[in-house]
Amino acid sequence: MSSNAANWFVERHLGEGRGDKVAFKEAWSGGRELSYGALAQQSSEVAAALGSAGIHREERAAMFVLDQLEFPCIFWGALKAGVQPVALNTLLSTDVYRTILNDCRAAISFVSVELLDIVLPAAKDSPYLRKIVVIGGDAPAGTISWVEFMKDATPMSAIECCGDEIAFWLYSSGSTGNPKGVRHVHDALRVTCDTYGSKVLGIREDDTIYSAAKLFFAYGLGNGMSFPQAVGATALLYNARPTPESVSAILEEHKPTIFCGVPTLYAALVHRWEEGAVPDAPLRICISAGEALPAELGRKWKALQGSDIMDGVGSTELLHIFLSNSPNDIEYGTSGVAVPGYEVRLVDETGANIEEGAIGELLVKGDSAAADYWNQRTKSRSTFEGEWTRTGDKYEMSKSGRMIYCGRTDDMFKVSGIWVSPFEVEQALMAHPDVLEAAVVARRDEDDLEKPQAFVVLKDGRDAKAVGGLKDFVKERIGKWKYPRWIDILDELPKTATGKIQRFKLREPS
Repeated sequence: MSSNAANWFVERHLGEGRGDKVAFKEAWSGGRELSYGALAQQSSEVAAALGSAGIHREERAAMFVLDQLEFPCIFWGALKAGVQPVALNTLLSTDVYRTILNDCRAAISFVSVELLDIVLPAAKDSPYLRKIVVIGGDAPAGTISWVEFMKDATPMSAIECCGDEIAFWLYSSGSTGNPKGVRHVHDALRVTCDTYGSKVLGIREDDTIYSAAKLFFAYGLGNGMSFPQAVGATALLYNARPTPESVSAILEEHKPTIFCGVPTLYAALVHRWEEGAVPDAPLRICISAGEALPAELGRKWKALQGSDIMDGVGSTELLHIFLSNSPNDIEYGTSGVAVPGYEVRLVDETGANIEEGAIGELLVKGDSAAADYWNQRTKSRSTFEGEWTRTGDKYEMSKSGRMIYCGRTDDMFKVSGIWVSPFEVEQALMAHPDVLEAAVVARRDEDDLEKPQAFVVLKDGRDAKAVGGLKDFVKERIGKWKYPRWIDILDELPKTATGKIQRFKLREPS
């Protein structure tokens, strides 16, 4: 029997009577809807159109596609044809796109017309691209329109394949440098649905889910596509960058029951709602990933909105969340426990398991792990150690067995011989009523010793002169030796498009 993921996520719903149910809905004025039946039809047409365009099995299809109905049609259509979709961050520069296209050697690219000016120069420079398909507008010279690409396509069935074949690629978010091509197999998609999606999130057929995290992001791909399609739920898509204003409007108008965000967005929403009305949305649960959720932020959200935020940890390499809080078992300030189906452990610099209360690097074992990094053998071997995957995150295990995030391995540093967690200092800063966001890195003092340096974004209307007591505020909350010796006020923190703080950009040049 074929293990092509498209059969289970798309075709199965026709036999289970969901052909007329809305699978995706665009959450903007005049937005379209796509039923499960139409998704099956159109993705099969995409598969046929790829063949007609001369794109062969195991070649790559670069997706510069916003969160719109064409995204799932292209993604599943490529899988049906045996072509490997490469879902790409839609907020990068031309130079980065040029690098990625040369790295993945895509034979065809799909580009939302809104991104054409940035993507086209890189696409035209690629020696590997044979087709450039423009979605939603006129096709300039050297490209073809989506309408023309799909014209006269006769639906084809999904090809036979095994579950261990490469299905699709994602590129890591680049929180510590250049993005890497992460290759996933067909079976990995269902693994995340059978573990986190089913046993933690508990998504149901009657749910409407809205993920502010985009589909190109591993976290968003699960939230906005594979999880709802696993159970026949409905997903809301939004093609612009989420803002407190747009997210609030979507929650109010479309009434999702599940919301998926990142800490940066939750902080901005809480700040907005503290100053005004909270949207009337029947949210039964919210989830957060990408960065650890500050405890104070979770409590403020609960007080304002009424629903809990389940903070969890995932990665592009593991495809979705493998460590999480769960409904009715939420402890803010922790990342919870291993998701059923995964194992985690903490190790020291020698690879030995550490004792309770010590800080170590988190390793995870689970069947959704990526096959490898494309063209990076050394990095693949150091990250994927047999059944275990190194996360690069430092954690402490509490007495109750819950994991407490301390920071990226590269972000941790020692003060007076004791490990300092940048995240702990950041949480303390963000508990201050004038602080919206904070990032902490190591900086060397006049004695060449490492001490914490903080970068802070203030809430709108707050005066930088009024936060002179921040150092004392941190001392009182977490201890005198952990306080930041230097505090810089910034308009914004450097982040990836997925909301992760790029602390390496804040460090002094070495």
